[in-house]
Amino acid sequence: MDFPASLGFTGDHEWVRVEEDGVTVTVGITDYAQGELGDIVFVELEPVDEIFEKNETFGSVEAVKAVSDLFMPVSGTILAHNERLEDHPELVNTDPYGEGWMIKVRLSDAEELGDLLSAEDYAAMVA
Repeated sequence: MDFPASLGFTGDHEWVRVEEDGVTVTVGITDYAQGELGDIVFVELEPVDEIFEKNETFGSVEAVKAVSDLFMPVSGTILAHNERLEDHPELVNTDPYGEGWMIKVRLSDAEELGDLLSAEDYAAMVA
């Protein structure tokens, strides 16, 4: 399984990539999570411009085996959705850290990034 060192991770199996501006993050689910869920057939996400606190539900993924809630890894405002997931939810399975990203968020509290797990700590958690 792949856990890029450049990302932060949550115990709920979301990943976070801080973008160059330092206040925008991209969020998705981990390679481990998509593997456990199986073939993803639908992704539902909350609307753009909605404000969420850390750990609130921002959507769900439906797979052949189960439906799983998605939890905000940091507090902030949703800036964008990956619109390609509407017609191609399988991108979460084939490229969870690239084309399978889910949302972009403007951070409201950058200090929350310090609560994320490193790739090494996340890998140890799921081992």
